Amino acid sequence: MEINVKNIAFDLDFHPSNQLVAAGLITGNLYVYRYAEDSEPQRVLKVRAHSESCRAVRFINEGRVILTGSPDCSILATDVETGSPVARLENSHEKAVNRLVNLTETTIASGGDEGHIKVWDTRQQTCCNSFKVHEEYITDMTFEPDSMKLLGTSGDGTLSVCNLRSSKVQTQSEFSEDEPLSIVIMKNGRKVICGTESGTMLLYSWGFFKDCSDRFTGLSPNPVNALLKLDEERVITGTENGLINLVGILPNRIIQPIAEHSEYPVERLAFSHDRKYLGSISHDSILKMWDIDSLLQGTGKKAEGKSAAADSDDDDDDDMDMDMDKDDILPKSSKGTKRKNNGAGLDTTSDFFADL
Repeated sequence: MEINVKNIAFDLDFHPSNQLVAAGLITGNLYVYRYAEDSEPQRVLKVRAHSESCRAVRFINEGRVILTGSPDCSILATDVETGSPVARLENSHEKAVNRLVNLTETTIASGGDEGHIKVWDTRQQTCCNSFKVHEEYITDMTFEPDSMKLLGTSGDGTLSVCNLRSSKVQTQSEFSEDEPLSIVIMKNGRKVICGTESGTMLLYSWGFFKDCSDRFTGLSPNPVNALLKLDEERVITGTENGLINLVGILPNRIIQPIAEHSEYPVERLAFSHDRKYLGSISHDSILKMWDIDSLLQGTGKKAEGKSAAADSDDDDDDDMDMDMDKDDILPKSSKGTKRKNNGAGLDTTSDFFADL
């Protein structure tokens, strides 16, 4: 299924319960489409959200509201039903808002080009945490709810772990010349995977974030712009050469090409709420929705990838955590293309969802 969004899209997100998908465009527009298996997708919402590009899109409040972030330094909340603006925070970051991620039912996090990560309380309409951890733009973020840790990657070549309980930066990795662009948590919270500029995937053991424990070079030399966890041992990657791959991280190192979006870089990947579709966006102005079952057919044939070091998964489970607090040992249950900011603004840490 393909949706022509008529311009370059930087981010997409699926509604948490309905057949809706949103895309943020380089023009600053927000589009929302309704899709169905046996019919053409229909655009149900068009919003002129920002004066500059719309880099980040997220449904919040059980899908009733869409948040968007932009290089104009603002975060806009839009009502999904009416398309009306709920509120706008004009100076949410000093520089461009590059990423938005959901945390809890009432909190979200934003990452800016100045390297700051902020946490917003959507009920109190305020910034409740601000982490000045990175020196360059935030490339990606992910959240581990059991331990309340927010992980971020940056163009400064580091990975950070922010503790939302203590409101402190827990730890930060050593500098790497291989810029991390994307991040995902695997193996029931025991491994963290970063996709990088060179195409190497860096594997970190939870609690040992100063340096990676392993490197997987099978996707080199194509930058890994997007990572999406399929299950605890397999991740879907979107790379600079337009390919979508299924990669087995642990215990078997495999690479299986499953789709080709276009000749342009794959910027973002996302699952529909029922995980029937995989959504991908690139610079070809097309939002593609791939049937997951069809993509995964025939992936039993494994193409071996290259590992730069022996996997340490079986060796580190009993290690002491030297970087983190006592609550950091997790229970067993549980780049996009470089774009520098063009705008600037004052750092405002209050009045999120301020009255219009």
